[in-house]
Amino acid sequence: MQRRTFHKVLGSGLLVAASASLIRGYLFANDGALFASYEKALLTDAKGEPIRLSALSTEVPYVFYYPHVSTPCFLIKLPKPATQEVALTAASGETYLWKGGVGKEGKVVAFSAICSHALTHPNPEDSFITYIPKDGKTLAYEKGGVVVCSSHLSAFDPTQGAKNVAGEAKDPLASIVLEYDETNDKVYASGVLGVEMFHQYFRIFRPQLADRFQSARKAKQLVKISTATVALSEFSKEIIQY
Repeated sequence: MQRRTFHKVLGSGLLVAASASLIRGYLFANDGALFASYEKALLTDAKGEPIRLSALSTEVPYVFYYPHVSTPCFLIKLPKPATQEVALTAASGETYLWKGGVGKEGKVVAFSAICSHALTHPNPEDSFITYIPKDGKTLAYEKGGVVVCSSHLSAFDPTQGAKNVAGEAKDPLASIVLEYDETNDKVYASGVLGVEMFHQYFRIFRPQLADRFQSARKAKQLVKISTATVALSEFSKEIIQY
């Protein structure tokens, strides 16, 4: 991870640097932001060609690994632009600001696909967590257009920075920071914003990850250069949704 300097505007209008400190793997800024910077990685398709945001299917959840080679994330093109400048609060009381979606219309968002409640996540065998289209139905929430973890029926609103809106989850899903190259219609992952569950994920699922990635150490390796992106329906053999 790279250490970054955050800035905040004082009442006098003076822009000053707020030094950040590394605590338990998170980067806490003096203004309460939770942010960790990782190596910038290009999102590609299964053949290694860059993902074009203009070609993404709307309301189809895509999966890619970031920032570790074993930590799954969702990439979603929403039916409408995401809300900008959303203030979110972690269960710990820390607050942070989610900037919104990327792309020409601000519709594309990305979040960790590891549920903040019990760490349910997509795997090649099955997925109990998915995005429910706007016109879809779920037992977890009164309307669609949400990411739902069917393990305990928690729901998260991707238009609001994956804010937790129903169920036992107390934290929003961690947001994957995206950088969009409008000239070439390419998108990159470059960091994680919010409360990430990677440490707990590696500890609890160590045996499964060691088997899938040859060793627990290899499962923790960071993504470099690029990361393949596929539809959840291609990533998991079965998608369970209530």
